[in-house]
Amino acid sequence: MHWARGITPAGETITGVIIKDTLEPRAALGADKVIGAPISLADLTLLPPVVPGKFIGLWNNFKAAAEKNGHEHPAHPLYFLKPDSALSGPGATVAIPQSAGRVVFEGELGIVIGKTCKDITPAAAQDAILGYTCVNDFTSLGVLFADPSFPQWTRSKGFDGFGVIGPVIATDVDWRDLTIRVLVNERERQSYPANDMILSPPEIVSLLSQDMTLNPGDVIACGTSLGAAPVKAGMEVVVVIEGIGELSVVMG
Repeated sequence: MHWARGITPAGETITGVIIKDTLEPRAALGADKVIGAPISLADLTLLPPVVPGKFIGLWNNFKAAAEKNGHEHPAHPLYFLKPDSALSGPGATVAIPQSAGRVVFEGELGIVIGKTCKDITPAAAQDAILGYTCVNDFTSLGVLFADPSFPQWTRSKGFDGFGVIGPVIATDVDWRDLTIRVLVNERERQSYPANDMILSPPEIVSLLSQDMTLNPGDVIACGTSLGAAPVKAGMEVVVVIEGIGELSVVMG
């Protein structure tokens, strides 16, 4: 099942399930209740498939990147939070502010929470995951280490539009079978297997739930691996995960 969110020509925002070439409106994300007739996808402008209350991003969660950079494997997620104004979706134009300096793309797999959870086990965490989406976690390297006394994770990853998710939430994929790819101007720049994660999605959700209550719609970006690189205005950046879709933006 693929969940999506779109806006009609009349300006109405719809959340629902994709059935063939239509979106079947549902009462809420993850709900069974149908609340209207299917709407052609051709008549909708796709939005981020969810507006997360918390947008959490992980760092150093892939073995290949950790080995190359000489990092130890973390026993607990190393994470930051993106502000709500960083959210953007399919087809967006992501502006690179002058103050951001050098900006890199980071193609990632995103976990979408489906049930409220606190202090849960990995087994229970698996049941709390609604599905998975594509994420592009843009980062300003110029800002991140500009002050040697304080790495600026929030500022460097929190510019408007720097948290791209979509195009859908897939509920019927096995994360272990997925490959995260990034194309820049149609050239492949990143490709790595999700099963190279240090902490798996159920482990991530379980451990984060010990720090904070996770709520339906929260998004957790699982971190990136090798290949993240700088982008410039005018470039098209596409995150591709087979079984989920293609998440394209243009840099402004």
